[in-house]
Amino acid sequence: MRNVEIEGHAEAVDVRIDGGRIAEIGSRLTGTADVDGRGGALLPGLHDHHIHLAALAAEAASVRVGPTDVPDRTAFAAALVGGPPGEWVRAVGYHESVAGELDRWALDALAPDRPVRVQHRTGALWVWNSAALRSAGMDGDGRFWREDERLRGRVPPVRLDLEGVGRRAGALGVTGFTNADPHPASGLVPLLSVLPQRLLVMGVDDPVKLILDDPTLPTPSQLARHIGEIRPRPVAVHCVTRVQLLVTLLALDEAAPADGDRIEHGSVIPAETIPWLRRLGVTVVTQPHFPAERAAAYAADVDADDRPHLYRCRSLTEAGVPLAAGTDAPYGTADPWAVMRAATEREDGERLRPRAALRLFTGEARHPARTRRLAVGSEADLCLLRVPLREALRTLTGELVRATYVSGRRIGPA
Repeated sequence: MRNVEIEGHAEAVDVRIDGGRIAEIGSRLTGTADVDGRGGALLPGLHDHHIHLAALAAEAASVRVGPTDVPDRTAFAAALVGGPPGEWVRAVGYHESVAGELDRWALDALAPDRPVRVQHRTGALWVWNSAALRSAGMDGDGRFWREDERLRGRVPPVRLDLEGVGRRAGALGVTGFTNADPHPASGLVPLLSVLPQRLLVMGVDDPVKLILDDPTLPTPSQLARHIGEIRPRPVAVHCVTRVQLLVTLLALDEAAPADGDRIEHGSVIPAETIPWLRRLGVTVVTQPHFPAERAAAYAADVDADDRPHLYRCRSLTEAGVPLAAGTDAPYGTADPWAVMRAATEREDGERLRPRAALRLFTGEARHPARTRRLAVGSEADLCLLRVPLREALRTLTGELVRATYVSGRRIGPA
């Protein structure tokens, strides 16, 4: 690869790759004539630090029923009854602003004659209608909170478009994923092996994902004991409310933090907890696009006392708290460049500069806030842009990605 811009080098350079790693960086190198970078920036490949790959791959066989897809009850009902008669409907992205709270009877009124299951936008709740319950030999109100493991064997197989996920991510410069499912299904790792990107699966690999829910919240001491049983492995604790964060910080104080510990989401981080986060040294892996994507719902649903503390970015980096980001796709956009743009467009004091927004996705898989640098010996997981970095930072768009490489092998764009 020749004539590329690399951070830390004053002029365009050539890069020679051998054995999946960068073997040489310099001027007029031999063996680099295959790709002319034309002065474009060569970056570390992007890593999505929080994503749900199987769920994202299942979207191709699903009906989108979020507020931007079906604006009202009538459109929601029409979405549920489309398609071949009698087949199961898998609907995703639902929020109560569409048609209120759901249970089996509410779904029966909309789609009584075919099995229907609807996933809430958070990914934590499935609601089934009576036809679906009968088909699976089940009863109850049709509401299943965090029961994916129980439900897996009771539904028809869903076609997973993993090839499409890998292809689209490759076109955006993504060379790695951290799959953040709390309980990885048996066989998930070989299933995901068709992806051309590098893969870290929480639970199988470090860190271990821990889910907290307010109704079943452990005490800090209980959580500390659980973390102690997991040590020396690091943990990634799902924190989407103020109380979940406080319990986690108290537990980490008691158990003692470990290298690689993470707070997932950090949806609500009160200002007084920021020095605490810094002292513990935990990394916050957040979603700065959610305040934009979910603005209307947050304005209606989030307590006024919590709104100033949503998905912090700038205040954390200025305080020295390690920060990275994940798309949380399919529960948010799968485009990391859109996440970066959202981080630079915040109007709540949490706006990041474009270069800092880019760094949210260029960290190491196990240490997301530790930025990877291109140097001799480093893995050749690369994102080549069509333009120099200064120009790319003005727009932060995946349209500027010219080529993506994993271990020196091109994976996109097509």
